[in-house]
Amino acid sequence: MSLSLVLSSFALLFVAEMGDKTQLMTMTLAHRYRAGPVIAGVFAAFVLLNLLAVSVGEALFRYVPQRLVLFVAGALFLSFAWRSWCDSRNGGDDDEGVDANGRNAFIASFTLLFVAELGDKTQLAMVAMAAGTGDLVSVFVGGTLALWAVSLIGVALGRTLLRRVPRYWMHRAAAGLFFVFGAIAIARALLMSAA
Repeated sequence: MSLSLVLSSFALLFVAEMGDKTQLMTMTLAHRYRAGPVIAGVFAAFVLLNLLAVSVGEALFRYVPQRLVLFVAGALFLSFAWRSWCDSRNGGDDDEGVDANGRNAFIASFTLLFVAELGDKTQLAMVAMAAGTGDLVSVFVGGTLALWAVSLIGVALGRTLLRRVPRYWMHRAAAGLFFVFGAIAIARALLMSAA
């Protein structure tokens, strides 16, 4: 396991998820239910989603030429940078209503989060990082810890954090990180083709 990759995965996904609709959903669920079952449901959903992401990334790392994976990962990161930048200019994600009518807070939290995050930019970023590095454990650990931390902040601080740190700044920081990761991936691909 690479500590630098754990930390870079953590940083990228932490900033990308902060202030996102999933964090807002977690805040809303924590207001409707006791915190414990909400946290457990959210954590379980992220573990399953992240296992899926790194598994897809591993398959890409093993069976697709590394140069191609790096070009695609770089393009994905650059598109996420653009999307995050546009979100910052548009005020961020809409605060969509949360349908939390389930009897069981754990099941409601797990299901809502799983559906909201499936195929989301942070999950696709994990796929790209796992595919680009082949270090599934580091990407999984860093990414999962980041998403858990963001969820805990959402539960603990609620809307106070978003009142103090405008959501558009979080999206701009995420755009910057996505841009850096995209540029690095494309540069690595170009260096591989030159060698």
